[in-house]
Amino acid sequence: MNTEKDFSPLTPNIVRALNDKLYEKRKVAALEIEKLVREFVAQNNSTQIRHVIQILASEFALSQHPHSRKGGLIGLAACSIALGKDSGLYLKELIEPVLTCFNDSDSRLRYYACEALYNIVKVARGAVLPHFNLLFDGLSKLAADPDPNVKSGSELLDRLLKDIVTESNKFDLVAFVPLLRERIYSNNQYARQFIISWIHVLESVPDINLLDYLPEILDGLFQILGDNSKEIRRTCEVVLGEFLKEIKKTPSDVKFAEMANILVIHCQVADETKLTNDLIQLTAMTWMREFIQLAGRAVLPYSSGILTAVLPCLSYDDRKKNTKEAASACNHSLMKLVTPEDDEEVEKSESTESPTKEDGQPKTEVDSNDMLNASQESVGFSNISFFTPASADRPQVTLDLDGIVQVLGRHLHDSSTGMMTRIAVLKWLYHLYIKTPRKMFRHTDSLFPMLLKTLSDESDEVILKDLEVLAEIASSPAGQSDQGGSCDSADNKLVLKVPEGAKPGQQPFTGSKAADSSPSTPSMNSYFYKFMINLLKRFSLERKLLENRGAFIIRQLCLLLHAENIFHSMADILLKEEDLKFASTMVQTLNTILLTSAELFQLRNQLKDLHTQESCALFCCLYRSWCHNPVATVSLCFLTQNYKHAYDLIQKFGDLEVTVDFLMEVDKLVQLIESPIFTYLRLQLLDVENNPYLIKALYGLLMLLPQSQAFQLLSHRLRCVPNPELMRTVDESKYMDSKQQVASKHASHNQVDYNELLQHFDRVQSKHLEVRHQRSGRASDHPDRKLM
Repeated sequence: MNTEKDFSPLTPNIVRALNDKLYEKRKVAALEIEKLVREFVAQNNSTQIRHVIQILASEFALSQHPHSRKGGLIGLAACSIALGKDSGLYLKELIEPVLTCFNDSDSRLRYYACEALYNIVKVARGAVLPHFNLLFDGLSKLAADPDPNVKSGSELLDRLLKDIVTESNKFDLVAFVPLLRERIYSNNQYARQFIISWIHVLESVPDINLLDYLPEILDGLFQILGDNSKEIRRTCEVVLGEFLKEIKKTPSDVKFAEMANILVIHCQVADETKLTNDLIQLTAMTWMREFIQLAGRAVLPYSSGILTAVLPCLSYDDRKKNTKEAASACNHSLMKLVTPEDDEEVEKSESTESPTKEDGQPKTEVDSNDMLNASQESVGFSNISFFTPASADRPQVTLDLDGIVQVLGRHLHDSSTGMMTRIAVLKWLYHLYIKTPRKMFRHTDSLFPMLLKTLSDESDEVILKDLEVLAEIASSPAGQSDQGGSCDSADNKLVLKVPEGAKPGQQPFTGSKAADSSPSTPSMNSYFYKFMINLLKRFSLERKLLENRGAFIIRQLCLLLHAENIFHSMADILLKEEDLKFASTMVQTLNTILLTSAELFQLRNQLKDLHTQESCALFCCLYRSWCHNPVATVSLCFLTQNYKHAYDLIQKFGDLEVTVDFLMEVDKLVQLIESPIFTYLRLQLLDVENNPYLIKALYGLLMLLPQSQAFQLLSHRLRCVPNPELMRTVDESKYMDSKQQVASKHASHNQVDYNELLQHFDRVQSKHLEVRHQRSGRASDHPDRKLM
């Protein structure tokens, strides 16, 4: 430095001492500067004061010479001490050159800068707050300084500044938040510690409402929560916990929507191998749970984003038990928010607008760009933006149903989705069909293929929930349409019965479509027949599904819907089935279910005595399809006590191709005759005179069987048939009553044209024989599959 230059009012001795390499001499110079400045203060000579500060800043603190910079720093601190309470008038000139030295490459100089700024701030106290951002910016850099002395000095300054902020009520939070938002994304561990400690302090000051600006720093807080330092994570947890407590106290002041996006992002783990991500996810899910409970229906426009975050967590194992439980609570709370009033918007929009139709589907009230196209393929579900309200212009709460269905569809279609997530998706769909049926039926065409595909799921519980959804679709009055498939059989129109007892939670439907003509009653809509057709088609394409789960699916449907509807419709569809082998297999499956399942008890009783026109019509409908399987047809006749017709059918078995499979079916029928289902039939063997055709039919089965265990079983049973003369009782009146009962039963059976049924049986079997001959023409039959 040029010592000949004029630095007045600083004396040459002061200038030389400030440039000295020894700290003691620079300290002596600082004391002289302090004395000089005090004189200027006494004289109220602000010009000279500024001149001294300017010289110290430009000629010393910002000098190229390191010792000069050190002298300038101690000189500026001396000026601040001399100024006392008046230092606030010169803070900008005092602080800026010191902060510049924070970036110096010399660690000793950075330490002296820290010391100088500490003295300046200590004197000025609250007057430094207008320059807080500059101080914070400088301190945030020193917090990550590699030199321990510098770091220690910055911590002392940091504590002093925190005390000043805590004591003051003039802190400018609005000006500070942008800087905080920028610095919070630092990856340096020490910088993060510095940031989180400041947020903790500011959050604890009553006069500073940091909650208003939480949306701007929440994402950064979750980033810090993933730090490798246990201490930083613990502090961040405390800070987030304090914020959540404050949110619970004043929910009306909280900007839930602005923070919901952040929670959705952090509820989804990118790297599951990183343990800190589990903490982030659990914390975010806990916040999400509280948000849903506190905000209530206000979160409904953002429900698709919430589900995107929550649903995958439901399939976590016990290693993430807490996260799974929080996600389950979120899911349950969100589901409860959907009520029938969310379906009322349809009525309002339809009353004020004239709906247009495209491809037979009504458009929703939202923009067509946001609407899920009902005709799109099930694989067409694409990623959606989280938390975009269905309509930002509407003051009322609007359920984002299109977005929800899109998210549910995507999870249901994804083969990697966990079992519990799939169950939750199906529960959501069922809930939506119950609460918002009219809106949901706009999406049924796109959901229907996926729901049918889900029947092939490995989990029985998933299949049960899937069947509940399909049953609700098939029975909801909101699904009434003029475009149902015809359910007419050859002579009788299919009339579907109303299931006993209304479904829990099902809402009454009063729309005009309920009165439209349809192939079903108001509790069975046009989707019912479509469901039955597609279910049988799926069984046809996936024979393993039919073999492993077919009976289970049909039994459950009989519980969810009316058993008569299921059997009547399936029989009607199978009557037109072109794949005769599948038709025979399907009839065999249905027949086994009919004869053995507890769920079909009422239907068996209905068929046991054909006293009514409805029961006769049902028998005829089943019979026509049962003709695809001769043994099943005979068993149906046994069930309905049509013993003469059963005997007539067995007589025709001589003209059929008797295979091993055929004899196995006869064997199973014999086993069924010995089961509790046919107890009444075995008791009727006691009345030989009134049931001659029953005995003949059983002997006919006996003659069909080879010398097998079933043959021995049936033969032993028939040997127990008593002599009719021995069964005559002295009480002739009882005998006559029995004769009258038989005559009455025959009279009711006269409602059925059995000759026509036999002719139908012959026609069906001729088709089967023709198909078998065609197959044998293309390839030889296995010799062990046919008895010669």
